Parts: sequence; structure tokens; C-alpha cells
Amino acid sequence: MTDTLPPYLSILNPEQREAVLHNRGSLLILAGAGSGKTRVITTKIAYLIRERGIHPYTILAVTFTNKAAREMAERAAAIDSRAGSAMLRTFHSFGAWFLRRNAKLAGLNPSFTIYDDDDMVSLLSLLAPEKPKADIKVIAHQISRAKDYFLGPADPELKSINHRKDFQKIYTRYEERLAEIGNVDFGDLIKKPVDILRSNPSFAEDFRSRFKVIMIDEYQDTNVAQFTLLKELCGPETYVCVVGDDDQSIYRFRGAEVRNILEFPNRFPNTDVIRLERNYRSTSAILQVASSVVDNNTGRLGKTLLAERGAGKIPVLAFLPNQDEETAFAAQLIENSVHPGAGNRTHDGIKEQKEKALYSDWAILYRTNAQSLGFETELLRRHIPYRVIGSLKFYEREEIKDALALLTFLVNPRDEISFRRVVNKPARGIGEATVSRVLAEAIDGDISAAARRLSAVLPAKARAGLTVFVEALDAGYSALAYPVIETPERTRAKDAHAARKDGKEAKADKKRDIVAGEGLSLCVATLIRNTGIASYHLTHDEIAGNQRIANLQELANAASLYPATADGLLEFLEHIELDRSMEDQDTDINAVTLITLHNTKGLEFKRVIITGVEQGIFPRDDKKEEDMEEERRLFYVGVTRAMDELYLSSCAVRRVFGQTMPMEPSLFLSEINMSALRIIGKPPYGFSAKRTPHKNKAKGVKSAGGREWRVGDRVFNDDNGYGYVKEIRDHATGDILYIQFDTGKELSFLSNYHSSKLMRIDEQ
Repeated sequence: MTDTLPPYLSILNPEQREAVLHNRGSLLILAGAGSGKTRVITTKIAYLIRERGIHPYTILAVTFTNKAAREMAERAAAIDSRAGSAMLRTFHSFGAWFLRRNAKLAGLNPSFTIYDDDDMVSLLSLLAPEKPKADIKVIAHQISRAKDYFLGPADPELKSINHRKDFQKIYTRYEERLAEIGNVDFGDLIKKPVDILRSNPSFAEDFRSRFKVIMIDEYQDTNVAQFTLLKELCGPETYVCVVGDDDQSIYRFRGAEVRNILEFPNRFPNTDVIRLERNYRSTSAILQVASSVVDNNTGRLGKTLLAERGAGKIPVLAFLPNQDEETAFAAQLIENSVHPGAGNRTHDGIKEQKEKALYSDWAILYRTNAQSLGFETELLRRHIPYRVIGSLKFYEREEIKDALALLTFLVNPRDEISFRRVVNKPARGIGEATVSRVLAEAIDGDISAAARRLSAVLPAKARAGLTVFVEALDAGYSALAYPVIETPERTRAKDAHAARKDGKEAKADKKRDIVAGEGLSLCVATLIRNTGIASYHLTHDEIAGNQRIANLQELANAASLYPATADGLLEFLEHIELDRSMEDQDTDINAVTLITLHNTKGLEFKRVIITGVEQGIFPRDDKKEEDMEEERRLFYVGVTRAMDELYLSSCAVRRVFGQTMPMEPSLFLSEINMSALRIIGKPPYGFSAKRTPHKNKAKGVKSAGGREWRVGDRVFNDDNGYGYVKEIRDHATGDILYIQFDTGKELSFLSNYHSSKLMRIDEQ
């Protein structure tokens, strides 16, 4: 049959092909880790266009990162170039696209900007100045979660987020002030399109005819609001296809709701479920460890991963005395693999590797960021290069946020938060009284126009400072072809700025200033330079100043890809707000990766070390029921990042809150069949785990007293402590039980005579 198919379909395995060709009802593609889901999605988009005659304009594909969206678009277009015309976006990018084109229906100006978490905190601080900053951050987070669950200030269910009445009041004031400013936050990008569709039935009916096919990637990560948006976008004829893995739903703390994928077949009629269970990333030995833990979850649809790469090396479980030995163990593994035969010492039970590896083959995974310090210290000491994923992102740096606030204020002169952040930075004599007067004078909320008027009448010091700020804005405006929100005040200001110029542009010192390039970069560089932000960061921190200038220059470089227009500036800001995943580090360098388990989603490494596999660390002690199931899914995600080799480490003691505390092995280790692991080091006293029957004696045997023994039974002996039945052998006088004690001692007992000396643990 495959001979009659086009090449792009014939290379798919049977389950992948079935998912691509499916065209009735709705479809849930349950895609296990490493099962090639991206190939399925991109091929399906091309297939619908190429073979089914679906116009690309009517296809909407949604994922969670711009990088994933770009990859999907490129791979689909490689099969059929028309796929490049389909709409492939993130949820928030789609929401922004929808709102800008239907802004009036939401009471917005199309030039709105998008508030991030810090902007939310700044606005809430103004609304509730009596509250400490820490409390404000919690409230900001809770408002975001409320919007994830599609809850407004008046919803009775809001008490499930925060039951206090003042939370509802603050949430209400926040929404009112945000509307007055004319901006939105990330939650609004999903919530407001739903409000528009629900409030305008005729518009909604017309809009639903736009998309005949809606596909959603990583569906297990969707929240309630995103599910609600999906339902509102679907008409009676819409073909819905979602792709995800219930075993990889690990973002509940961000609002992700695993029930969306578990209940999809019940919420969408005539749903077919296709499982992609062939794993092309990991070996079967690694997958066995992952599955043995996640199989203990009850909230899952269920699947069995099959390794296409064969058995592979048995994963290693290392029991180590303390976290210092843990870091040394990890570093030694890496050194041995990168420099085989160099005389490196080996850990007990781990032989020096013969094949030479790269540092970038290795990833050290941990549950919390705080665990990285010890590994960083050890790797530095040994001169092993490394990179830490999850540190401060480029667009979250202070100097970059200052520059973005200036650009945002250019776009939206009603933005109080951006105005407050930069009007007196660097300090230019503009105090709170002056700021309050400017805001009070803002007619129709236009802060920029009020600042221009007052810059001529304020006391000398404030007047001088405000004049510098206004002139810097004028310079920014003059660098734009600005047709969108032109005002008489701005026109006069631009003319005045042009008149003041004497034709002599300051030459930038490339090492100490911002150099303008093409397109929008002239506006960015001019604004940063003229407001004094560049010189402020250069002199404010002598050590980091040059790097901050370099970061600001990089921002100007990025802006050069956009046209020097108001629309170009809007597009640039929107891109930044919707894709803040750029990190100030090279992802292609040959270095060990240090990364939290949550950040590993979508990544893969040849060799993985999962550290801190101890109760209270992973899983955390406060995890119960649904939270514990998510912790198991997190373990599953971490394990399935490994392609060739997997190591788990568990410490007997660990420094916690400045004290050395005894630790217990993780619950997850007791859920793994020990035949799937090679144990090195000394298991702690009382460690219990699942064990498969030994090949010498699969069936249980009975002692003379009628007690039945099986390989793997956990036992206790008064003289030797805890152990387990390692082996059972036939003997003329009765079966011999070989007991492996936790102390390392191995003793034999005749079942007919000595079993009374052994207490089976499940009998206590």
C-alpha cells in the first residue's frame, strides 16, 4: 500500500499515517514522548491542503511557543509551499491578532500594548500602595490564575483562587484601571476574544466560518480559558484535531488543566483517539523506568511506549552519602566520557567509558533551581564548561525592560506604568509630585501631551528634567513614519525637534553607546541614547555596565528587522511580549546543561543525570493526590529526555535550610522495578522497592509451617535487620532462601527450618 502513497506519507509509520489521513468528527492524537508528533502535525497540514483541497487560509494551528510555530510552518511548507499561508501561531499571538483586528468590539485602541508580570505588579502597587511588594506579587499571580480559569472579579468561583474580599476589590480596580489605560495583560489575550465572540452572535457566526480546521499542539498544557476559546472558535462544521500527551502535563502551577486532554473525547462529539506509541528517542531500558512510575497514576488515558532503538544500557541508580558526593559523581561521569583513558578515577560500579563524548551530550536535571549551585561549583573547579537554563532571560533584564518601557510609551501615551518607570530614570529632578501633576493633567489619559504642556510651566528643576524626557520622545517620534496615533501636540513637537537639529548627529562610541542600523533600530537607538538610559546603565554598575550596553545594542539590532513605522514598532513589541524565551547564552556551545525538570520539556540529551531523587526533594513533601500525579508526570518527562544513558542519584543526607538532614529515597524509586536498574553505592537502611522474580525460582515456595515465600519478599531478621529474598533454590532438605540484607551481608536460610527467624514485612 505504501508504494501508492506519495513519499511524504510513505515514510510515516502506520499510526502516524492513520492520524494524518483521519478526516471525520474530531481527533485526539495521544502522542507519547519521542513519537514524532511534530512530523504528524506538519504532514497533516500539508496533506489537508495538498490532497483534501482545504484552503490554507482556513487552517488554524496553535502551539505554545513561537519557536514551535515557526518550526511547524517551515516543515509543512517544505512539503507544500502553500502551507506557509496557513495561520500557525501561539495561543497568545492568535489572541493579539484577533484583538487588534476587532479592538473596537473590546473597547480597545488597536495600538494597545501587552502588560507582562512586572507591569501587573507596578499597576497593582499603585492601586494598593498600603500592601507590601511581596503581597502585590502574590495578588498579580492570583489574577493571572483567575484569568487562566476564565474567572472575572464578579465570578463566585473566584474564592477558589483567593477567598478574601479585598482580593475581589483589588481585581476589580485593576481591571478598571487597565481599561482606562487601554492596555491588556496576557490573560486578556485569551479572555477578551471569548467575551467578543459571546457578546456578538452575528459576528461570531461569521468569524467561525473562517477556520474550517483547528489544530492544537501540546494540548495537555492548555488551561480552562484556552479550552473555552477553542470551543467558541468552533462552528458545527469545524474539524478539530488536538495533539498531546497526558503523561507530560506538568504545568499545573501555570494553570494547565490535564482534564482538558483526559475529557476531550467527551467534550467533542465523534472523537477518535489514535495513540502514537513508537518512541524514536530513548532505549527500552530507559522507557521501562519512565513507564513504571507514571503507570501508578490513575488520571491518564494510558499507553505503552515501544522503543524503536532497542534495549540499550541499563539505567544506573546511585545511592550516595551526601550532595557533595553527588556533585562529584556527576562531574566524574562527565569527565570520564569526554576524556576516556585519561586516568580519571571511576566511581564504584561505574567503569570508565571507552567512547568519547561531548560535554553537550550531558544534562544534569534537578527539581528546583537552588540545587544547581553545588553542580556549578564542582564543574567550575574541574574546568568543565556548562550553561544554566532558566536563569535571567534577555528580555527580563533591567536595562532591556527600561528600553521597552520607553518604546511602549511611544506607542501608547496613556501607559502610566511605562511612564512612571522611565520618566525619572536616570534621575532628572522629577519627583512624585510632578508625576502626579502630569497624570492629573492628562486629558483623555494622554500622559505624553500633558508632559509637553507642563514642561513649560513647572518649577525650574522639574521643568528641565521633563523637557529632556519630552525632547527624547520627540527624537523617537522623528525616527518613525508615524501615521497611526498622530496628534496636534505630537506634530508640533516633531516639527520643533526638527528645527532644533543643526544637522550634526552625535557620533556614537561603538564601545560605549548604541549604534543605529536599519529599519526600526534608529528609533530604538535614538530613544535609548537621548533619554540617558544608556549612560545610566553604563555608569550605574561599573562591572556590568559594558554588558548592559551590549544588551541594549542587541535590542537595537533585533529592531532592525522591523520597519521604522508605528506598525513596525507595534509588531516588534508584540513579538517580544509573546516570545520571551530568548536567553543570553549560546545554545550550540559544547557545554554541560544544568536545567530544572520543568524546563526540559521538548528537549533531549544523549546522557541524563536526574539528581536529588529523595522524598521531600522529588517529590516534594507537600504533594498529594493530583499534585503527586503531576510529580510522577514530571519524573516521566525527565527520564524520557534521555536518549542513550540515564543516571538517578539519591543522597543519604543533604544540607537543607543550613542544616544537614537525613533523607529518604524517593517514593518513585520504590515504584521502579529494580530489575530495570543497576544499583551502585549503599542503599539506605529500610529501602524497599519492587522486584521481579529471580529466574532460578519464579514460583513461591512454602515452608513446613505453610508460609509461602517469593523472590523479592521484604523481610526482617532480629540479628541482621531488613533485607529481601534474592534467590530461592531447590535443596534435598527443603528450599534455600538467599537473603540480601541492607547491610550488604547475604545469608541463606532453609525454608523448612529457619523461616521462623524471618518476618515478612507485609505481615506486620
